[in-house]
Amino acid sequence: MLKLLKVFDKKDFLYILICVIFIVGQVWLDLKLPDYMAEITTLVQTEGSHMQDIILNGVYMLLCAFGSLAFAVVTGYFAAKLAATFSMKVRKKIFHKVEDLDTEEVKQFETSSLITRTTNDVTQVEMLIALGMQLLIKAPITAVWAITKILDKSWQWSAITGVAVVILLGVILVLMIIVVPRFKLVQKLTDRINRVTRENLTGIRVVRAFNAEKYQENKFAKVNNDLTNLQLFNQKKFAIMMPIMYLIMYGLTLAIYFVGAYLIEEAGMADKITIFGNMIVFSSYAMQVIMSFLMLAMIFMILPRASVSAKRINEVLDTKNMIVPGTFDGETKEKGTVEFRNVYFKYADADEYLLENISFKANKGETVAFIGSTGSGKSTLINLVPRFYDATEGEVLVDGINVKDYAPQALNNRLGYVPQKAVMFNGTVNYNIAYGENGKGNISEKKIKDAAKVAQAIEFIEKMDDKYETHIAQGGTNVSGGQKQRLSIARAIAREPEIYIFDDSFSALDYKTDAILRKELREYTKDATILIVAQRIGTIMNADKIVVLDSGKCVGMGTHKELLKTCDVYKEIALSQLSKEELENA
Repeated sequence: MLKLLKVFDKKDFLYILICVIFIVGQVWLDLKLPDYMAEITTLVQTEGSHMQDIILNGVYMLLCAFGSLAFAVVTGYFAAKLAATFSMKVRKKIFHKVEDLDTEEVKQFETSSLITRTTNDVTQVEMLIALGMQLLIKAPITAVWAITKILDKSWQWSAITGVAVVILLGVILVLMIIVVPRFKLVQKLTDRINRVTRENLTGIRVVRAFNAEKYQENKFAKVNNDLTNLQLFNQKKFAIMMPIMYLIMYGLTLAIYFVGAYLIEEAGMADKITIFGNMIVFSSYAMQVIMSFLMLAMIFMILPRASVSAKRINEVLDTKNMIVPGTFDGETKEKGTVEFRNVYFKYADADEYLLENISFKANKGETVAFIGSTGSGKSTLINLVPRFYDATEGEVLVDGINVKDYAPQALNNRLGYVPQKAVMFNGTVNYNIAYGENGKGNISEKKIKDAAKVAQAIEFIEKMDDKYETHIAQGGTNVSGGQKQRLSIARAIAREPEIYIFDDSFSALDYKTDAILRKELREYTKDATILIVAQRIGTIMNADKIVVLDSGKCVGMGTHKELLKTCDVYKEIALSQLSKEELENA
């Protein structure tokens, strides 16, 4: 929890100081009320008292009450401002941290869990700060201050108050022992609800196609019921607290009056009025003490869940980046080259290598393709270039410099990446093609149209109602798979990078569109290096170099015709897609 408070700056600590000052003022005013009440009680029972003295003390009581209210409003305002500022800064830190994590680190946290940590968990800590500033500071100050005022009144009353406080603390401790361990489960079940809901929304078409609505409803109902039952258990236990608190509070008042009645009866006539006044004052201060513990009880109801949430937030913020960014951002002797030197790769928790001893070089203007069976490591290999993962052994070089030495932006500016799964963002066609800053400033309208033309996207864009200003839904749910792929390819082309990376990015295109797109792409990017991962022989057969992978090993490298003669794996893949005559005439 304390780690998260580091987000506060000097201005925030000034707000905290203002809150503390106003809380102390509020407590002082609250504790002055019983003094004036005791004075009024004494005046009422003293012969020769004047009404104006009683009214004056009543006015003082009203001023204390209104002053306390004003101080409480100011404290509430600054506490709310502080809590809202905290939430904003922590959410920002989590978002930036997640952006900096590499693919393997992100997999440690499920997407649904990251969403919960950024929203629900931050809200839990925010609630604690908003209430804690008002109650957690006020309660101990009130309790200590009130106790100092009543200690010398009567040891009997003090003993009764002490017993009441011990019982209160015992009840709070028992409830904490029972409830606290379950709050971690609450947050985990919230993650599960997010996951099931997200899964249902993402796969809604499949759910409907397989008539699985009832199955999904039952799946959600189970998680929802688990969370509801756990929350009901926690709330029932906390519900016990308030009746016990009020029972102790009113029982204490009754006990004070009972003992007071005995003391008044035993006292002499001269001391009866003094004891009666002390009893009124003591009962008021005793209520202040009990109310302080009631305020602490409210905090204890929020603290366990906020503590669990703070730990979950810190788990994300404390995750160490396995991929350490470099600093190189200068000119290179080579341009548009990609080289793998004896590269090995395995995941951090894996025993076996996914890629073994991969070596090749793609020169400027060349097209290098990668092909192999499913799971052979094609996508993993291509993902080492933009440093989604780092090579376990060996070197990956771009323009003659190890990718580990590049500053992230400098490396990304050299690449135009098209992922295996086309990603569309909520916005217009223009927004999706010219996405982000691109490291080179805004992309002109002409470049957007040229990129769309090369990617064969202009055909369907021009048919849209608003053309380039047509809205694209998040995930591209209002366009087809082929259209998403073409827009994704156009996004990479619009950057005009030195190196293009296509990770099986033509799979949703028909053969005719695929052929036209590759022809246009070769003409438009004749000076750029192209790395292509593909399943279709027709997509890569004209590549300058084809790398054949099998179980993470390079089993062949050369042109299409060379590999048909020298590589059995390549020949087997080729014959499974094209006839012998088609391959000979290619």
